[in-house]
Amino acid sequence: MKKYNVVILGATGAVGVEFRKVLVDRKFPIDKIRFLGSSTVGQVIDFGDRKVEVEAVTDDCFDGFDIALFSAGGGISKKLAKKAAKTGCIVIDNSSAWRMDPDVPLVVPEVNPDDVKKHNGIIANPNCSTIQMCVALWPIHKNYGINRIIVSTYQAASGAGAKGMSELENQAKSWANNEELKVSEFSHQLMFNVIPHIDVFLDNDFTKEEMKMILETKKIFHDDDLKISATTVRVPVLRAHSESITLDLKKNVATQDVATLLSNSEGIIVQDDVKNNVYPMPIDVAGKYETFVGRIRKDDVFDNGISLWVVADQILKGAALNAVQIAELLIKKNIV
Repeated sequence: MKKYNVVILGATGAVGVEFRKVLVDRKFPIDKIRFLGSSTVGQVIDFGDRKVEVEAVTDDCFDGFDIALFSAGGGISKKLAKKAAKTGCIVIDNSSAWRMDPDVPLVVPEVNPDDVKKHNGIIANPNCSTIQMCVALWPIHKNYGINRIIVSTYQAASGAGAKGMSELENQAKSWANNEELKVSEFSHQLMFNVIPHIDVFLDNDFTKEEMKMILETKKIFHDDDLKISATTVRVPVLRAHSESITLDLKKNVATQDVATLLSNSEGIIVQDDVKNNVYPMPIDVAGKYETFVGRIRKDDVFDNGISLWVVADQILKGAALNAVQIAELLIKKNIV
């Protein structure tokens, strides 16, 4: 089997750690591996049976490499992605920098795998909340058609990275010790609270996170006629995002048909037995690769209304796993 040279930019961040784990777990065919960072330069990290030293970014750090997994923020991606692509290294970028660029494919492998063929050296990894919603809704849209999507998210602290998780953990410890709860990563205290505010507010009074879900879903589905409303909320959960979704379908569909369809769809596990209190929850989904769906039910708000509950580990399927799956697609389709 051919092996590939892979670079991870942001190798020691929350997503970078998961990049490393997923590559090893899925036995990605790697010849050379390079870790790039800034504050952790010189740190030696285990990678399978290898020990790899974190290097600084240099002018030639992408030379001779096939694939680069980027998770170092939009500013750095804007600065480095095209430079890497010019060397022949295909960049899979986890930031928002390139997602809405018309020349950059935005890919969820279970939904639009052929879009990877359109790359010009850069492929964008969608927003974490967008990915899990698209995985769950694509089979429904493909088979029955969706007119409208109304989604509210319940997003974990990990959506703000390692610092967000640490802040929630530290607030819990401070509360237990009767100490002041410190706030720095979120706009308000997260412990014992929910915050209907993720990313900045825009002129239309939606947040940037909400507009990411709306615009990215249309791009991934290749359907600009979709009507989507999103409300994104930060909740005091450590890891794994949840979403409450209501759909207006083009056809009248039985809930059992939807459940069967999703059960037979790639990357989805249906947990829906309300008589026995079985439904997806972040505490069970954290660390899992699949997107979990439950609470599938008819919703009379629309003539052909269906509501469902979707949970996924947003650091894995919402970030690192999806990026590695894109890299696997490049191999499968003989693009790299």
